[in-house]
Amino acid sequence: MTPPIIAHPPETLEGWYVLHQVFRFTKGRPDAARLARTVADANAFLAPTRAAKGKSARKKSGDAGWSCFVRLIGSMSDLMVIHFRDSLDAIGEAEDAIAKSELIKVVEQTYSFLSVTEAGLYHITAELARAAEARGGKVGDAEYARTLAGRIAAERESDHLKRRLYPELPHAMPYVCFYPMSKRRDEGQNWYTLSLDERSRLMQSHGVTGRRYAGKIQQVISGAIGLDTWEWGVTLFAQDPIDFKKLVTDMRFDEVSAKYADFGDFYVGRII
Repeated sequence: MTPPIIAHPPETLEGWYVLHQVFRFTKGRPDAARLARTVADANAFLAPTRAAKGKSARKKSGDAGWSCFVRLIGSMSDLMVIHFRDSLDAIGEAEDAIAKSELIKVVEQTYSFLSVTEAGLYHITAELARAAEARGGKVGDAEYARTLAGRIAAERESDHLKRRLYPELPHAMPYVCFYPMSKRRDEGQNWYTLSLDERSRLMQSHGVTGRRYAGKIQQVISGAIGLDTWEWGVTLFAQDPIDFKKLVTDMRFDEVSAKYADFGDFYVGRII
């Protein structure tokens, strides 16, 4: 029998690339009418970057991503622009488009976060690892790879997973909250040395908390390991901004957050 796997990473599925750009107006925040004109000008430059060019599972007309502009409230910065695109190159084109617009003449960028929408298959990975151990095999062998490919294909066809990897802009939820986060790697609190089964258990419990807010909050999880300093980005859309406070409070009392999560700055505002 093979020894238990301690630090094996979960399989993940990825969808659209995501870029959060945060700006501050250099000469004071413009009034609503001027802000609307500036955003409209930037949107015109962004339109060509939404053409499908990558290998997204949703690659079809009008379904290659989107951008939105968020007026930040209670922040040292004034504006956040969020881009979803089907390739990293298309994200670069979105950056270039913003740089060519009138917007860039009146703002300075204060922060950016690059990531890709992600679904972590903790439960499936743990299940297949246990099965491999039981038959005397190992993670990554031919049988594991064959079974995993079938499970991934089935997952990719599910509507639930497509909504996670290729989210639509929720027009009935105008408020936005974004924050980056990482898992701790401290002595005695190292997420990456927990067993796969333990991480799977903690994430399942964490997911139950999030599902209690279905219909109130649309949550987009994006992975940034290897792409940015923080490891994940969380983008929340809601009809009532109080639900941001309630959800994040509830999740911080989950064991996975209480013991293993570190959070960056929060950016909150309303879609223009």
